[in-house]
Amino acid sequence: MPFITRLTLKSGDGDLLESVVSDIKERAERKGVEFKGPHPKPPSRQTVPLYKGLRVDGRFRPWEYTVYTRVIEIIDHNEFARQIAGEEFPDSIHISADIEQFSQTGE
Repeated sequence: MPFITRLTLKSGDGDLLESVVSDIKERAERKGVEFKGPHPKPPSRQTVPLYKGLRVDGRFRPWEYTVYTRVIEIIDHNEFARQIAGEEFPDSIHISADIEQFSQTGE
């Protein structure tokens, strides 16, 4: 039964995220790994309130930033997926992995 490993990469630095995802895609193509993606998700805007002190009325303008997300799928190449998920990425890149097992029709 094949496994599909779905890697979700998120970052506030869109250019760095694109270069990391492109590098993963090139390595997958060189190794002959069945690969789908990257699938971009719409960027999300995050807002963080900033306070001057402990009092609620003492606020700075909120800090706003954008988070970019790319999803890639590695199909039935578990060793390659494990290698990618275990790599050291720059601190601004967050990676998460989901694994699904699919049964073939008729099994």
